[in-house]
Amino acid sequence: MKFLYNIILIVCLVSLASCRDDFNFEPATGSELTFSKDTVYLDTIFSNIGSSTYNLKVYNNSNKDIKIPSIRLGKGDNSNFRLMVDGMPGKSFENIELLAKDSMFIFVETTVDIKQQTNGKEFLYTDEILFQAGNNQQKIDLVTLVKDAVFLYPQKFQNGSYESITINDDQIYGFFLDENDATNGNELEWNNDKPYVIYGYAAVPPNKTLNISTGTEIHFHRNSALVSFPTSTINAEGSIETPILFQGDRLEPNFEDTPGQWSGILIGQNSNVNIKNTIIKNAVNGLLINANNGTASLENLQIYNCEEAALLLATANVTGSNIVTNNCGVAGLVIANGGTYDFTHCTFANYWSRQNQTAVIMNNGDGTNAFALNAHFKNSIIYGNASESLLMIPANKESNFTFKFEYSLVKFQNSANRFDTTSFPYNFSNTANFNNCLLAKNFNEHQPYFLNTSKNELMITDKATSLINYGNPFFAQQAAQDLLGKSRLTSADLGAYQHVSSSVD
Repeated sequence: MKFLYNIILIVCLVSLASCRDDFNFEPATGSELTFSKDTVYLDTIFSNIGSSTYNLKVYNNSNKDIKIPSIRLGKGDNSNFRLMVDGMPGKSFENIELLAKDSMFIFVETTVDIKQQTNGKEFLYTDEILFQAGNNQQKIDLVTLVKDAVFLYPQKFQNGSYESITINDDQIYGFFLDENDATNGNELEWNNDKPYVIYGYAAVPPNKTLNISTGTEIHFHRNSALVSFPTSTINAEGSIETPILFQGDRLEPNFEDTPGQWSGILIGQNSNVNIKNTIIKNAVNGLLINANNGTASLENLQIYNCEEAALLLATANVTGSNIVTNNCGVAGLVIANGGTYDFTHCTFANYWSRQNQTAVIMNNGDGTNAFALNAHFKNSIIYGNASESLLMIPANKESNFTFKFEYSLVKFQNSANRFDTTSFPYNFSNTANFNNCLLAKNFNEHQPYFLNTSKNELMITDKATSLINYGNPFFAQQAAQDLLGKSRLTSADLGAYQHVSSSVD
């Protein structure tokens, strides 16, 4: 009984303590408050698309509990910024309490319709958070850059369902690009007037052509892609000075190099693709070409930061020059189920931070079904931070697995002697498969000394003496200029770039 009495007494005392109302909050004078920053810079956003959430920390440096009479946005209810103060959303707040030597967060977001602000393509939108304490007013500036864009997305029907397309018997949230769209006009002609923001799978209809002009920027939301349907064509022709850019729609610096933000570019059966002077980044698979009996021409193409592969080619027909890959979860180049490929002056590199990745993977089937493979690599670099940068998996017959590397660098250390280098396909002394190639059997041999792999700067430098002027002049004529427009006709270095100074940063 006594034990029960003690428990009841403790509970009552705790309850009384929790109900205390003797905190004396004095009105703030303004001298007590300091802030974690004097300006909150919100990263660039697209018109009518909400920003990420940013924060400001407010400190009470005094020894007294204070009450802030007013916290509000300078533009009041007309502001396009939104605040959350002390867990409450709004645009103005009164009598916010802050204990002595304590702090609180203010969270900031924004959504801006650029057409209500300017007729321009981008606009710097600003406001301020005002802290009023008596006659003392403190302010924190808010700044964001808003870009206008062309938004392409599936139609929503009256019954609440959305437009979809069929891919491999699956219904996918997507739509066909329309050359007579009521809102956007001709959706099969993309130019650099405004960025494009894609929601869902944007599909080029059969027998239609999508033309993308130099300098165009295309941004994809999560689980979105560009798809070519059978017998369609994609022409993406940028320039060296103003390449075409495919990437995700998150513009914050933290997402600048984040893989897997969108699905990628998918080229279907019997369709054609011509890509030149283009950058693809931050996709699941950068460019997937599947069972393509059409033509695929890739020139001056950079693909980086892919969750799986930069180039995933399955039973395809592809010609490529000055291609650069890096930072992919599986490989820079994956060739699956055979196909016909011709690559000249390419740099298939991979410096992914985790294990179980490489630069190039080739197979021609799963052992049950074998497909003919014919792959030719000339004046190229196959290299990365994996011990073996080239993995080949023949399905069965050697006759169906035809490949040749000529005047190229291949990194293959054969760690722990896992591979038989005296027989097919890793017999590097067999000139029918490896003709005048440089074999990097350790980390010190034939290093390319790339300028900066973490920044995807895959130019070899002047330290890579064994790679400089090693390219075959005949093959160099097939790609007379490197990816930056520098001639290689008189001295062809290996890879997509002519060498640069190692002192360049």
